[in-house]
Amino acid sequence: MQKFLFDINRDQGLQRQCRADLPDILSRYELTGEERGALEAGDIGLIYVLGANGQLLMHYAAFLGMPWADYLSAMRDGVSRHGPVRAGEYAMTTRMDEKVADL
Repeated sequence: MQKFLFDINRDQGLQRQCRADLPDILSRYELTGEERGALEAGDIGLIYVLGANGQLLMHYAAFLGMPWADYLSAMRDGVSRHGPVRAGEYAMTTRMDEKVADL
């Protein structure tokens, strides 16, 4: 999933191809069914929970036409709907109701 996000953020030709036939482009990447479904649906919250790098994800959200405030809300909503971030550098090690650093 990270590779797809990296590639689409940097390759205008791939961006055009994705707009024409996203399922075909996604078939070129090693994705789980859940990753593929989230990318096809543009479900930023689930993509985040699955462990996408936030720097890559914010550019993908912009590619999808998502305003910044909606992107931030989508990540929060994704955690609420799908649970803590499961993998990657944003993986959550605390419970949803647990305070961290007095926050």
